[in-house]
Amino acid sequence: MTYFSCRVWPALAILISWSPAMAEGEVSLLEGWHDVWPFRFLLNMLGYSTIIIPGYLLIKYFKRTNYQDTGHGICYPIIKACVFGSETKSSLLDEVTSTPRVEVDSGSPVRQLVKLAVCAVGLQVSYLTWGVLQERVMTRSYGEATAEQAVGEPDAGGERFNDSQFLVFMNRILALTVSGLWCLTIKQPRHGAPAYKYSFASLSNILSSWCQYEALKYISFPTQVLAKASKVIPVMLMGKMVSHKSYEYWEYLTAALISVGVGMFLLSSTAAHQPSTVTTFSGAVILAGYIVFDSFTSNWQDHLFKYKMSSVQMMFGVNLFSCLFAVGSLLEQGALVEALGFMHRHPDFAFHAALLSVCSACGQLFIFYTINQFGAAVFTIIMTLRQAIAILLSCLLYGHAVTITGMLGIGVVFLALFLRLYARSRAKAGRRSAMPPAQKV
Repeated sequence: MTYFSCRVWPALAILISWSPAMAEGEVSLLEGWHDVWPFRFLLNMLGYSTIIIPGYLLIKYFKRTNYQDTGHGICYPIIKACVFGSETKSSLLDEVTSTPRVEVDSGSPVRQLVKLAVCAVGLQVSYLTWGVLQERVMTRSYGEATAEQAVGEPDAGGERFNDSQFLVFMNRILALTVSGLWCLTIKQPRHGAPAYKYSFASLSNILSSWCQYEALKYISFPTQVLAKASKVIPVMLMGKMVSHKSYEYWEYLTAALISVGVGMFLLSSTAAHQPSTVTTFSGAVILAGYIVFDSFTSNWQDHLFKYKMSSVQMMFGVNLFSCLFAVGSLLEQGALVEALGFMHRHPDFAFHAALLSVCSACGQLFIFYTINQFGAAVFTIIMTLRQAIAILLSCLLYGHAVTITGMLGIGVVFLALFLRLYARSRAKAGRRSAMPPAQKV
């Protein structure tokens, strides 16, 4: 309570009593508060709430008044699709969902090998470039430093871009465009889900993406990659506590190996390159937020797939609401104009942000195609290799010091990930061999 009264109330008083005649020290205090990540997170959430709360009230009203049966007029089809949806299973839906996901026999082995090479190269190029650009944008300055500013600080003097939410919006607007064009040009299943249900995954998706960008201000990119690779640990814990799931011995073993590997890497940092305790704690909290929000996104999307939609339809629906939330929050904060001004002052940043969005959108399409053609196991192997290469690239390009112990820790993590893949594939093969052969009709 003492901290709250001493720290929070003075800041709120400054915000309330602001005027153009404020002293320079008070303005700098406001700018300082804006640089604190919990404050930025709170501002973003307030922006999203101005869209979520009215939308929630409208949905409750339409459901309470039974608008689906009593409504009429020009807006009726739109409101019905957004609030109620349609669960009718058409013949088109049956045709699309009956299509096998893996089409190994659709061509010669050489053709399949070429397809696999295209998928692997596309995923690696898209997401390796995305990772390099992500670290460049969030950890380096744009513009030349003056002679006084550059003394002793090679990266000082330029202007650094700090608005993670704008980068999320850039990624989502291009992904929305690409998925929309895909849905228009290629036949899709009949859409049955109430459109508002995408908003849950959209909100958690933009929050997880914001955490992913924001974390790079406090921790290194290799640390972030390893933390994302260890996401299996909290997932298993939540499954055990909430859903009372049981796991095989190899799942516990690989989870323990991942924990050991991540611990070796984190403890191997030298004192010269060790960030402050506050910075490390902030990075850990933001990464924890990323894992929680990302886990909810995937679970909610699994729930939505009961409507038998395609992956591209899911991509379009989630990105539609993500763009709505992000642009609303940016406009309310005045951050959209500031970000566009930054792009005008620094054309190289504009190029990086655009290329970042292109890589993100193309990467999502490669994900859908790879899983459809070769299955989730092949895709996971490709992406696990991508994580290892991303750490190596980050160390080479941005000079992250990794000790021998840290490299051993990285090796233990990826060894555990490949052991999980191998054990899971063996378990699935055993279950398939135990099942009686299906009779052909």
